[in-house]
Amino acid sequence: MTSRLFAISFNATRPASLARFWSGVLGRELAEEPEGDLALLPPDAAGQRGFRIRFLSSQDPATRTKLGQNQAHFDLTSASPEEQRQTVARALELGGRHIDVGQRPEEGHVVLADPEGNEFCVIAAGNEFLADTGFIGALACDGTQAVGYFWSRALGWPLVWDQDEETAIQSPDGGTKITWGGPPVAPKKGTNRLQFELALPADATAADREAETDRLIALGATRTTEAEAADAPVRLVDPDGNEFTVQASR
Repeated sequence: MTSRLFAISFNATRPASLARFWSGVLGRELAEEPEGDLALLPPDAAGQRGFRIRFLSSQDPATRTKLGQNQAHFDLTSASPEEQRQTVARALELGGRHIDVGQRPEEGHVVLADPEGNEFCVIAAGNEFLADTGFIGALACDGTQAVGYFWSRALGWPLVWDQDEETAIQSPDGGTKITWGGPPVAPKKGTNRLQFELALPADATAADREAETDRLIALGATRTTEAEAADAPVRLVDPDGNEFTVQASR
C-alpha cells in the first residue's frame, strides 16, 4: 500500500500569520484541521488530487532561527507580465519582501521572501518547463540526482527531467513539479523548514504504515524515530537527509 504526498508543511514561528499570507498569495482556501493546525486545501480537494500546504508550530530552535537559504522553495508561474507584477504586488502588500540570492536581471524571475523569511520565486511568463503545472509551478529543491530518483520511486511519480544531474518529477495527474538542482548541493543546516508529509489511504492500518516504512527504507530512507502511537507519524529522512513523515492515514 503506497503512500501519497498529502502535504508540504511549513515549520513556522507564527503559523496562523504565515497561513494567512500564503492563502492571500495563492488564493487558496484556508481550513482548520481537526488537530487545530491550519492548511491550504489543494485546488481539487474533493477529488484528492494535489497536496495541502500545512503550517505547523515549530518547536525546533533550528527552524525558528533562519541559518541560510531553505533547501526548498516554491516557483510561482505567470500567464503574462502583468500577472507577474500583480503576484509580486500582492505578496508585498501581504507582508513579503524582495531579497537578493544572487539572481541576475536577465533571468526574469522575481525573488521574494514571506514574512518568516522563506524564499519563493515569481517566474516570468512564457516558461516552457512550468507550462500547464498550475500556479505553483514547482517546489524547487537543493538536492542530488539520487534523491530525485528516490522520490520518483517513493511517490510513483515519473521523472520528467533527468539531465546533467538535475532531476524533476511530476504526478501522473499533472500539477506541481518537484525539482532538484544537482551539485553543488549546499550543506544542510539544521532541520528543514519545509517538509513532505506522506499519508496512506483512509483504510490503512498501523501494519500498513510499517510495511510502507520498510519500503521507503529499502529505497534509501532512514528512520529517525519510532511512532509513539498507532496513529502517530513515523519520522524519516531521505538520502540527502531531508526530514519527512509517514502517517497511517489522513
